[in-house]
Amino acid sequence: EVQLVESGGGLVQPGGSLRLSCTVSGFTFSTSTITWARQAPGKGLEWVPDSLDDSSMYNTDSMKGRFIISRDNDKNTVYLQMNDLTPEDTAVYTCAAVHSILGVRRIDYWGQGTQVIVSS
Repeated sequence: EVQLVESGGGLVQPGGSLRLSCTVSGFTFSTSTITWARQAPGKGLEWVPDSLDDSSMYNTDSMKGRFIISRDNDKNTVYLQMNDLTPEDTAVYTCAAVHSILGVRRIDYWGQGTQVIVSS
């Protein structure tokens, strides 16, 4: 069974940092591309900048320089380090296994999401 399980969400104050984790099982992690997206209430899906696609569609400007994706292949885990958080970063954050064909991102698997609330 394929599973992508996020953790690490919660309440954080503006200006703070948070690290989310996405632990993967059920498929070959080392050769997969795992990335992150978020969705705030009433807003569309926004992708966290990564190295998979250059398109602005998959590299949200507001997250550039503040959000960093990393991975630990030994732990089958991908991390999202979020710094200098603002209330506008409040959203459900979800990890996804993806691949890109001719510049179009295809989603293979989704996680269930973890809520991040930035508030004082």
